[in-house]
Amino acid sequence: MNDWRIYRGVGQPHDGVRRLPEPPPWRDFTRAQDDAPTESQDPSGARRLGVRRRRAENYAPRPAEVDAVNAALYLRRPLLVTGNPGTGKSTLAYAVAHELRLGRVLRWPIVSRTTLQDGLYRYDAIGRLQDVQLERARGVRDTGGNGSDAGDGTRSDAGDGNGSDADGRADGDGPDAVDRDPGIGAYIRLGPLGTALLPSELPRVLLIDELDKSDLDLPNDLLNTLEEGEFAIPELERVADRQPVVEVLSHDSGRVAVHGGRIACTNFPLIVLTSNGERDFPAPLLRRCVQLELEPPGEEQLTAMVEAHLGEEGVAAGQDLIGRFLDREPGEVMAADQLLNALFLTQHTPHAERLTRERIADLLMQRLDRSR
Repeated sequence: MNDWRIYRGVGQPHDGVRRLPEPPPWRDFTRAQDDAPTESQDPSGARRLGVRRRRAENYAPRPAEVDAVNAALYLRRPLLVTGNPGTGKSTLAYAVAHELRLGRVLRWPIVSRTTLQDGLYRYDAIGRLQDVQLERARGVRDTGGNGSDAGDGTRSDAGDGNGSDADGRADGDGPDAVDRDPGIGAYIRLGPLGTALLPSELPRVLLIDELDKSDLDLPNDLLNTLEEGEFAIPELERVADRQPVVEVLSHDSGRVAVHGGRIACTNFPLIVLTSNGERDFPAPLLRRCVQLELEPPGEEQLTAMVEAHLGEEGVAAGQDLIGRFLDREPGEVMAADQLLNALFLTQHTPHAERLTRERIADLLMQRLDRSR
């Protein structure tokens, strides 16, 4: 069909959506990444770094970026990366993880309601209580109504105060009920920061994305954990004398063992904190970080980015839009992914009129700092 439009606004149902082409590489959530390194099957990294990771291999970072990353690695300090949206702050974490073979990037996206607890671990006390009640009800049915309760002298809330027995497991109604209970560790899941601080042979890479979106308290709450590289899980500390080792769920790698209710890193992770500059951070946090401000991408960086995602043909066909992106007014804020979106869509609408393609480019490449 000569009409590139899928939705035509005519109000009549049709099957035109089946004509959609393959999604842009940076928005492909289903395609198998057969070329991804076996030690890091990271779909998010593949989308950010481009097909076959060519962006990581071809993109030449500025000397200041290389120096800042190495300083953070040597000093075991977080790297605070600031800059306008779309300058590659988050991608830097994936590029480092790819080049140094540090495995999958742990990502902790920050919103206004995020707390330190979200990053460290979560204890599902309600879920555990519900499971205990289900097991008790099942035990009563299985024993014909003679299951144990508070009335026959059996303790119903010993242990850590959440319906568990002396072994840190939920009370049941006999050995079978106890055997079915998975224990407290099944209800604790480490967050991205907690997982990054697990003992490991090599440092993990943790991306704390858009820290400037956080509540005012979060940057200060992070200080002690970033300084000491360890934290406690009180629910496990309370049963440590009876269960010195408990297996809990990690953020990305199944079950891991926690000793004595505390987690302490052996290799401090490479922590990349990003900020769009929407707020200032307290001096104690800045003191603990290596700071890097990313400049908007230049011609070399843009060309490498377009080639990584759209190939050499994308660079050749998109020279006009690349030039337009580079020639924007001083101080005008525009993200590199806006350029990629415009290039992809204009190249996939060959039947559209030139005026239509220009209108699409205008729609997708609007400045981000425009006052409303």
